[in-house]
Amino acid sequence: MEITRIPLGSWIGSGMTWLTSEYSVVIRGISRVTQTGINSLNDGLMWLPEWALLAIIALLCWKLASTPLAIGAVAGLALIWNLGLWNPMIETLTLVVITTLVAVVIALPVGIAAALSERLYRVIMPVLDFMQTMPAFVCLLPAIPFFGIGSVSAIFATVIFSMPPAIRFTTLGIRQVPVELIEASDAYGATRGQKLFKVQLPLSLPTVMAGINQTLMLALSMVVIAAMIGADGLGSEVWRAIQRLRPGDGFEAGIAVVILAMLLDRLTQSLRKSRRS
Repeated sequence: MEITRIPLGSWIGSGMTWLTSEYSVVIRGISRVTQTGINSLNDGLMWLPEWALLAIIALLCWKLASTPLAIGAVAGLALIWNLGLWNPMIETLTLVVITTLVAVVIALPVGIAAALSERLYRVIMPVLDFMQTMPAFVCLLPAIPFFGIGSVSAIFATVIFSMPPAIRFTTLGIRQVPVELIEASDAYGATRGQKLFKVQLPLSLPTVMAGINQTLMLALSMVVIAAMIGADGLGSEVWRAIQRLRPGDGFEAGIAVVILAMLLDRLTQSLRKSRRS
């Protein structure tokens, strides 16, 4: 017996077509603002001489983390500079920074609301499960009809892909605050806002920072994959090497991605430790 196929793909396609036509003005506005932000940050980082930006990053690593990390940052970034991948590295860093900021701005309020509302928690958790189990390449598909090919689509897809850990860890951190402390704040007559900003958020900050760290790492991995839809940066260097069958060039770009990932990871981990102490 022939089974009638559910036209799920057609429904999704029709829904996207309707959204792009009905909200084209909003979409164009978001695209212009995002592209302006990308260009401004990218131009600002490109304006600095390579040695100056390298010195600033080394100083930041030394102040926030340790001397070995500062030395490693200098060695790694100097290698990227020597390989001629400095500009692609800056483009990748720009996309990662903007994506992480957008994801965190959205994730923190959602995570706080889910922690304080059991009903919202039960709704948001299956949505996060769906988002985290969705293959990375599938996240690229909805971005193209809305924003076309380019860095704005990469930002859109990367935010969707990297946001769930920040929401989960924010919710987890607030829900793990000891009940005794909540009861003590109630006994002293603290309002709901005072409990949140003076008790729950400060105590959950190390866990929240762990979520931001995971979001940052996922954003970097997705930005590299987003080269398939026209995103600039180290990912485009890897994609170009694959297309031209140049494994050496691809390996060099891959090393640059690893160096950038390790640097960002160690910096955010040092911030987490400092907040905990």
